[in-house]
Amino acid sequence: MCDYSLEMYGSRPARDFERYVTSRFPSGSIGLTAPGDCATAICIQYDTPMILENIPKDLQAALKIGEMEEVVFVKLDRGSYRDGVRFANGKQISLQQLSAGVGVFVVSLLEAERPRRSNALPSDAPA
Repeated sequence: MCDYSLEMYGSRPARDFERYVTSRFPSGSIGLTAPGDCATAICIQYDTPMILENIPKDLQAALKIGEMEEVVFVKLDRGSYRDGVRFANGKQISLQQLSAGVGVFVVSLLEAERPRRSNALPSDAPA
């Protein structure tokens, strides 16, 4: 979703296979933005798979992860910020711990976020 700390900014939903970057907003909170539009927060549904790129070396060492990792966007139960990521090794961190400049690639949005498509055939289509 979009952390409550970003409510004062414009926002839009994430799109399949788009690239984003973690950015520090004027409030000091870190959220996701699209390249070229650092004023609009990108909102992602919890449980969405993503790939992180350019993870800072200190974080790599602390979490025993690589520079690029597959993660799942999660809602954290504790702390001031609720938006976070879960790594394959089970470790979870807040987006705030990623710092600005980490690349984020949305692998696939959940079915609930995708626009609904009609399964009905056009009236002139063969059955």
